[in-house]
Amino acid sequence: MLENLPLSDFIHANENLLLLLGAISIVTFFGSLLVVPWLIVRIPADYFALEERRITHWDDRHPALRWSVLIAKNCLGAVLVVMGIAMLVLPGQGLLTILIGIVLLNFPGKFRLERWLVQKGPIWRSVNWLRRRAGRRELEIWE
Repeated sequence: MLENLPLSDFIHANENLLLLLGAISIVTFFGSLLVVPWLIVRIPADYFALEERRITHWDDRHPALRWSVLIAKNCLGAVLVVMGIAMLVLPGQGLLTILIGIVLLNFPGKFRLERWLVQKGPIWRSVNWLRRRAGRRELEIWE
């Protein structure tokens, strides 16, 4: 049925959905401009210098609270990944939204993937430039 529907009719039939996706795209874009630099300067300088991820402040909390936060964080990450994939063809910051979603997800090998990504030349320079501007030490890398 949708394949015979002209684009203008599809847009009018889904106007609210498209407005919602557009609003989410705008919020994600401007939110990322604020949140990403804030998060980068908060990373401990030796975070990637360790062989394994350090224990988080949630690890010593009550198991019910820890699991609730873990489930909520992973659900949000999955939603952001799906929204980012949709934004690859719709207006919005698709790749950035996918990246933020992946950072929130928990999966085996995530820490190695993060470390590998951060070590890439342009990313490494950008991250450390932001840290220097904020008066923070540059990140150290585990060899």
